[in-house]
Parts: sequence; C-alpha cells; structure tokens
Amino acid sequence: MRVLVVQNFDNTGLGQVGAALAEAGADLDVRLPYKGDALPRDATGHDAMVVLGGGQNALDDEDYPYFPALLELTRDFAGKDRAVLGICLGGQLVARAFGGENRIGGANEFGWRGVSLTPDAKADPVLSALPETFPIFQWHDDTFELPDDAVRLAGNDVAENQAFRVGRAVYGFQFHFEADRPLVKDWSSSFAPTIAGRHPDWAGELEHEMARNGPDADAAGLAIARAWVATI
Repeated sequence: MRVLVVQNFDNTGLGQVGAALAEAGADLDVRLPYKGDALPRDATGHDAMVVLGGGQNALDDEDYPYFPALLELTRDFAGKDRAVLGICLGGQLVARAFGGENRIGGANEFGWRGVSLTPDAKADPVLSALPETFPIFQWHDDTFELPDDAVRLAGNDVAENQAFRVGRAVYGFQFHFEADRPLVKDWSSSFAPTIAGRHPDWAGELEHEMARNGPDADAAGLAIARAWVATI
C-alpha cells in the first residue's frame, strides 16, 4: 500500500492517521509542494492520498500555485476509485476540487469542540461506528459549501459542513481528527505566538481542556483514521 501525503504547511503532520497507516504497513510518499516538491502527474503510482491542513486558504492560488494541480490530482484519484482524505485545508481543497464553494472567514473555531453526525453517517463505512456527538479538535477560520454530489456526514453550529464523502472513498473533514493530545501539545508549542495573539488564555487552559476532552476526542479520531485506512 503506497500512500501519497501532501503536506501544505510547516509543523503539520499525520498524527493518528499516521498511526493507522503504520498499523496497515503503508509506504508513505510525503511531498511538500509549498517548498517546491513536485506532485505526481496522476494517481497511477499510489493507492491513496492524504491532503493535510495549513494556515493558508483554499483559494490562494497566487501564493500557492500548485493548488490547481492538486485539485486535478484529487479528481484523478477519485476517477481511479482510489481513496482520498482531506483534513481542514485539505478538506476545503477536496470540496473545491468537486465544485464546492469555499468561504473565506466567518467560521472561526479553535480547541476541542463538539460535532454531530448526520443520519447518512450511520451507514457510512468511516463514521458509522462513532457516537452521534463527540468532541474533536478544531482550528480553522474558513468553511465551504458541499459539492453537488457529496454526502454530508457531520456538522456543528459554526460550520455546517464538518465532514463529507464523494463517491466511495473520497473524504473531506473540517475538523482535525488526526490531532491527538501529543500533536495538540506540539502545535501549542510550535505555533505559540500565533495562538497567543488570538487565544491568549490557551496556554493556561490547555491541560484542563486535554483532560476534559482529550480521551474521547483521541478515541474518535483514531477510529476515523483506522476506518478510512480500511477503505484503501
């Protein structure tokens, strides 16, 4: 199993998705196109693709000119019935690839927040085993409209579209289910100045929030990761 990982920003990582891929014995091909790495021309050499998050918005083609090629690559993976996973910015790019409208700003969430599954999620192979509501880590300002042929799988009051599926195994997630407590602690350190500027109480709240929400969020995130890997 060879999986293409598209990283879009410094100090982001696979987190629990990486753990699930390691359990499955996956061979990872990590590309950093924002640092000049070339993307594959098509999906032929890979069985699946993961598109990670970042601080940019999904319409920023001027500063990230590889975005259009990434959208085309996403559609090629889908056309070859190969699994795709987009998280946060990655989920917004997956939505854009299939015609969903990106909305910049107006959907600010940071920290562990609750999300609720839709009725369609009860029959979804990735989300059906999860509780109807659960806490999960969020860090975003933007949101998106669903592509016409997408199945809406989760939402909350801030961002109606928190998870969706296109076809058999192309998934977009707004929330950071890959971010378990160790990864959140790493982000809290790596991005401390950025976080402090917008959420000045975060450093003092982190340990309490991890204790209150971390166990349930980590369990939900690992379950999602393992179930998506099973679609490859």
